[in-house]
Amino acid sequence: MILKGRIFHFVDDGRKENPENSFEYFEMGGLVVSGKKIVDIGDFNKIIAKYSDHDVIDHKNNLIFPGFIDLHNHFPQVQVISSYGTQLLEWLNKYTFPEEAKFISEDYSKQQAKKFLKLLITNGTTTSVSFCSVHKESVNALFQEASKKNMCMIAGKVMMDRNAPKNLLDTPQSSYEDSQALISKWHKKNRNFYAITPRFAITSSPEQLKLAGKLVENNPSCYIQTHLSENRDEIEYTMSLYPNYRHYLDIYLQNGIVNNRSLLGHSIHLSGDEISIFEQSKAVAVHCPTSNLFLGSGLFPLKELNNSNVRLGISTDVGGGTSYSMLNNLDAAYKIQQFRNFSLNPKFSFYWATLGNAKSLGLENQIGSFKKGTFADIVVLDSLSNMVSKIRMETCESLDEELFVLQTLGGVQSIKSVYIAGNSFL
Repeated sequence: MILKGRIFHFVDDGRKENPENSFEYFEMGGLVVSGKKIVDIGDFNKIIAKYSDHDVIDHKNNLIFPGFIDLHNHFPQVQVISSYGTQLLEWLNKYTFPEEAKFISEDYSKQQAKKFLKLLITNGTTTSVSFCSVHKESVNALFQEASKKNMCMIAGKVMMDRNAPKNLLDTPQSSYEDSQALISKWHKKNRNFYAITPRFAITSSPEQLKLAGKLVENNPSCYIQTHLSENRDEIEYTMSLYPNYRHYLDIYLQNGIVNNRSLLGHSIHLSGDEISIFEQSKAVAVHCPTSNLFLGSGLFPLKELNNSNVRLGISTDVGGGTSYSMLNNLDAAYKIQQFRNFSLNPKFSFYWATLGNAKSLGLENQIGSFKKGTFADIVVLDSLSNMVSKIRMETCESLDEELFVLQTLGGVQSIKSVYIAGNSFL
């Protein structure tokens, strides 16, 4: 098929001061999809002459863009989003842990997996990096549902052996064995990848973190996901549990879970030494904007990390985050940087949520752009989706302005169509 419309995607790093050569834009374009993959892109008239036997799907004046990539979220927190009135540690104990206990049920896990993926897809997200619960049932349910949709899913069982309710605790050995079995079952099967997932240092004993490092050593192509330096109380509590380490990141580093496949959620309150470790190890600092605002955690130091050549990711972090929409989270990221006296360029924002996140995963040859041979993961965006944006668009004179309107005034209502591996889901 040929998708017809205004086609926009990044081909290079959108963080450049003048990113005009970092993207392709076709005012009347054609995107050729064959099976699961992108096979061509260009001006529509040239494309239709070349592929005259293909069906044309006309998206008119809407913007055809790569599907969004969410680099950090929590599958078991579908029922937790928008829970009132606490900061991180109390929020976990009051809302999150009781809900996650339900995922021991295979049926409940399957029900929630269907809801979770529907919420992601209707918001234009086609690749997800997700924490599951401590239970194998939750991991199996999520990968099974993603496989049905041929969706790129990176996920793992939480490893958690202390400082949580007893019905949510594993042991160092059981977490190692369960994780290894899940890796063997799911990693690199269909479009699934496994992420070794110690929740964070507070809920993992030294023995468990050591075995997480052994999992990394034995499975070097797996990702690693955890939390780092989300709020001040968390950091203080963490260091009281690990007093012999230099700082929070050193705990993970010395246990072998910091490398170029490590996705460290939040990463707000970092020392200079921690930033240097990020730069040297090529680990990824993952921004969680709506979550950081909702839980009052802090303001992500984007400019400092960017200037230090730290690899960056951006995510929804639902259910601490308050929206499944990457557009809403880009909006929150912009506002956070305003407090840090830094204006976030809308082209960088949209690069970040697609090709930027793909590069952070090392998957830029599979997702994040319309490069020939990549998976046909596509979102169609409507900049006129509500009265406010429709009126504002009457005075927009550039693509930059339109992107900024989309992220500031848009959301789930802006998503008109979604394709995953060439199949339409919306």
